Parts: sequence; structure tokens; C-alpha cells
Amino acid sequence: MQPVETAFGEVSAGEMLISATRAATLKLANQREAAAPRQPVLLRGAETFDLPEALAIADPALDLTKPMKGPFKALALEWEEQAAAALELARIAGILPAFLVAPDGAGEAVHLEASDLDAFSQADTLRIASRASLPVDAAPDARIVAFRHPDDTREHVALVIGKERSDKPPLVRLHSECLTGDVLGSLKCDCGPQLDAALHAMAHEAKEGGWGVLLYMRQEGRGIGLINKLRAYRLQDQGFDTVDANTRLGLPDEARDFPTAARMLDLLGVRSIRLMTNNPAKVDALGAHGVKIDERVPHALPDNPHNARYLATKRDRAGHLLP
Repeated sequence: MQPVETAFGEVSAGEMLISATRAATLKLANQREAAAPRQPVLLRGAETFDLPEALAIADPALDLTKPMKGPFKALALEWEEQAAAALELARIAGILPAFLVAPDGAGEAVHLEASDLDAFSQADTLRIASRASLPVDAAPDARIVAFRHPDDTREHVALVIGKERSDKPPLVRLHSECLTGDVLGSLKCDCGPQLDAALHAMAHEAKEGGWGVLLYMRQEGRGIGLINKLRAYRLQDQGFDTVDANTRLGLPDEARDFPTAARMLDLLGVRSIRLMTNNPAKVDALGAHGVKIDERVPHALPDNPHNARYLATKRDRAGHLLP
């Protein structure tokens, strides 16, 4: 198989593998339930798929500019385990979950087993790679700890604020990387203000004799990647909310790596925490991976005209405890 998004040259194929929710949008007769967006669907068109056509099929953000598609026929899929693994690998890579099947002109194939996916989901190989002092605006005496898997170039980091102590659980914030919000000051989300407020809350905690740990996770878009997040933004501009936008892309609304977050805390010697979050599901997810959570600390901030709908969707569809 050849990922549609990374293919180049004169590549074509008679069949494509896409997600169930993308198949539903294309109105295939045997569409699957939208609640299972990562389930695979194999399809064939009236003609072979070239790259421009395949990309238009794969990317729902292009539906308004390239509305004419099909007809398509959904085929029986006898290698569902391998197909599901391919869609998950696409999510990890941050590309569209769509593949040309047995493509012509794709070059030499690389052999992968469905079990190879396990290498990307085992948190116990995570190690501390480096430590340093890192004065930041909220806390001039902060320390940074970097973590890395031996087979993954994404480095996660923890910022430790205040004096570490075993008799008092730290105030902890699990923050997913958000280039648009954290760096560029995007108003479409609340990530930047949440990050800043968390650091200042931890600095205040340190002044009162406590301490804090910010886990900065390299999982843009809650695990779907930067480009796919921008595709979701484009769909939101077309009227879909953040949950439906991810679903139409064939991607989960929640794909954060909680086992890695739990492993980071374990490597830091943190045994129990006070977790800053408005999301009860995050409490449950970390707890399921062995993190003892003594308290959920609310972390709600005011909305603005650009993110009000986004926050309302978090509250009404994802269960966040927001006003």
C-alpha cells in the first residue's frame, strides 16, 4: 500500500483503503458506524485512481472545491487487521488515513506486520534523555527534563517548578503541543492561555511550599498532527464542530498518549498528583495507567468570539466541566 498523501510521481491503483467515516461521507452502501472512525473500508472506482483523484477522495476539506466523485463500490476486506494497522500508522504519522492499494509505479515495497504497530505504543521504552535548568517568565528557577523513545524522534518534556518533595503531590498539567495556540497566539483554541495560566499557577504553588510539573506532550491536535489539525480547522470554517471535523477526516477526536504521560511521571518519581484539568475523562485515562490522582483542579479560562463554539463543543460533546 502507498499512503495517498506521501505518494509522488506517476502512481495509480485500482483500489483505495479509507476510513469508515470517510466512506460514510462518500455514501458507500456498506458504510460502517461513524462511532468507529478508524475502521477500514476498501473501495474501487469506475477507473483507476491517480494521485489528484485519490487526494480529493481522501481529504474531506476538499469536498467543496472538488465535489464530483465516484461512483464507488465497497469491496470485501479479507485483511482487516492489517488495514486497521495501516490507518493507525497514518494517524501516528500525522497524514490522511487513506492508501492506494497495490499501486503501480510506487517503487519497492517495505514489509510491515500488523504487530509492528506495537513498537509505537509501548511507553516502557521511554527514557530520560537530558536535564537542564530553564528559567521561564513564570518561574526563573524552573528545570526541564526531556524524554525520548529509542525509536521515536518526538521528544516530550516536563517542566518542574518548585522544590520536589515526596510528602506533597505536585500540581500537574498534561498539555498537548499546540503550535498555533502556544506559539502563534491562535484565538481558535484556549491552549496558549491554558499553558500560561498553568505555569503561573505552579509558580504560585511553589511560593506556598508546593511544586508543579508541566508535561508538554508532542501530540499536536490531541494526537492527529499539525496538518490534519489544520484540515479540521478548514472543516470548522465550513460549519462542522471540532468533533465532527475530526470524524469526517476519519480520525479520532481523542488520541492522546496517556501511557507515555504516566511513564514520564513515573520516571520523575511522582507517585500521586493534583491534576489541572476540566476533563473527567483525562482523570480516568491517567488513573487507568497507574497514576494516583488526589484531586482534580479546575482550569477553565474565559472564552473569546473565536473559540466560544470550540469550548461549547468540549462541554456539550466531550464532557468537559465548563460553564
